[in-house]
Amino acid sequence: MQDFDAVSQPSMRLQKLPTGVEGLDDICQGGLPIGRSTLISGTSGTGKTVFSLHFLHNGIRHFDEPGIFVTFEESPLDIIRNASSFGWNLQELVNQDKLFILDASPDPDGQDVAGNFDLSGLIERINYAIRKYKAKRVAIDSITAVFQQYDAVSVVRREIFRLIARLKEIGVTTVMTTERIDEYGPIARYGVEEFVSDNVIILRNVLEGERRRRTVEILKLRGTTHMKGEFPFTMGAHGVAIFPLGAMQLTQRSSNVRLSSGVPRLDEMCGGGFFKDSIILATGATGTGKTLLVSKFVEDAYNNKERAILFAYEESRAQLLRNATSWGIDFEQMEQDGMLKIICAYPESTGLEDHLQIIKTEISEFKPARMAIDSLSALSRGVSHNAFRQFVIGVTGYAKQEEIAGFFTNTSEEFMGSHSITDSHISTITDTIILLQYVEIRGEMARAINVFKMRGSWHDKGIREFVITGSGPEIKDSFSNFERIISGVPHRVTTDERAELSRIARGIDGEVTF
Repeated sequence: MQDFDAVSQPSMRLQKLPTGVEGLDDICQGGLPIGRSTLISGTSGTGKTVFSLHFLHNGIRHFDEPGIFVTFEESPLDIIRNASSFGWNLQELVNQDKLFILDASPDPDGQDVAGNFDLSGLIERINYAIRKYKAKRVAIDSITAVFQQYDAVSVVRREIFRLIARLKEIGVTTVMTTERIDEYGPIARYGVEEFVSDNVIILRNVLEGERRRRTVEILKLRGTTHMKGEFPFTMGAHGVAIFPLGAMQLTQRSSNVRLSSGVPRLDEMCGGGFFKDSIILATGATGTGKTLLVSKFVEDAYNNKERAILFAYEESRAQLLRNATSWGIDFEQMEQDGMLKIICAYPESTGLEDHLQIIKTEISEFKPARMAIDSLSALSRGVSHNAFRQFVIGVTGYAKQEEIAGFFTNTSEEFMGSHSITDSHISTITDTIILLQYVEIRGEMARAINVFKMRGSWHDKGIREFVITGSGPEIKDSFSNFERIISGVPHRVTTDERAELSRIARGIDGEVTF
């Protein structure tokens, strides 16, 4: 009698092969099933060939698993040249007998009779190469070329099924690429490719607004689990990088160590300064002093012999240096001392996923204690709310993982009066929110500052005047006799009203915001 409990034993469970592709093993929950075939489907330009090459390259470099790349369209020389743009020296791997590129381009003068179509010769060539190089991984790019060569779809399906069955019998893990016509249409061009494969991965390159956004979706992993939904990815200098935000765990450590904002009075308002691993957001209209606070935050890092990195998306490096100099801050000297790195880029220069990868790479190489982004709102233009929120989660999650204090700015649309902080879709992700705004007092324009939120700590809830001088910021108690500052309609408070407000404030003085 069959023991059905045996399938639950570790020896009966489907084993997975780590791909080494950043983020892919997370959404596959361990990698691709060993000894099975995976179809990678996508429209032109989605990165199918890069995915398959990255799978082979990582197998060789990180797991010492030789691979076979079967090409039906590009020449081996073109493949080697194209791969070099990602820093992959495939020619070296070929010379070391770690990689074999099998050219299976269809013969334009080949068989005309579909019924005679037979992949027996190709199967034997692949089988021979696998045995010769002791390959563990095989990539086939692309089976669409086979279908285009012959008319009888049923015959081609039979032969490809036979090829996949043979590869499974040998025990290699295979990825195959195929083209599709629409991003959200049929899975593959001929409607049969997905049925002969054990697993299906879909790549998309959708136009959102004026920018392209690449995503990957695991449609099926037969016999095992995987994460559902689309996940953003990019193709950078080192290949494919997927951002599986749903796999992020809220397990970061929380520090009680404080660090200074660079503005002593603001530190007092924050109960002694920011927490070391916190994410701070300064939000307000243009010109309210957000960049000045960022500059003081960076300067304090330098004074404490800590490295800081600044990502600027609205001003050039020359503008940042000029503005900092006007406040008595020498960014150029900080750079020369190797304690500051400034990265300036137009938000529209690339997609959000590429910006995120650049941020992660720069932080990984420079290893700062603090980071700043000025401003997040510049990056939110022209993208969906969901894409922007995923980007912010990716940045904040990485900063907390690396135990880096992050200071971000956000520009509100309202010039005066109250505005909704939650409109930016990032307020819940940040630990501290500093609200800056313009107010009209006695016929003159002034700036106001308020610590709107601070997790895990007492903070001053008062609204103070924020003055920008030639030597930097000053925070004053000029508004102590006014109320309704946030609403944009200040009202002078009488002596009796002030006494009553003071009594109420003392009653809630011990409140802590979480």
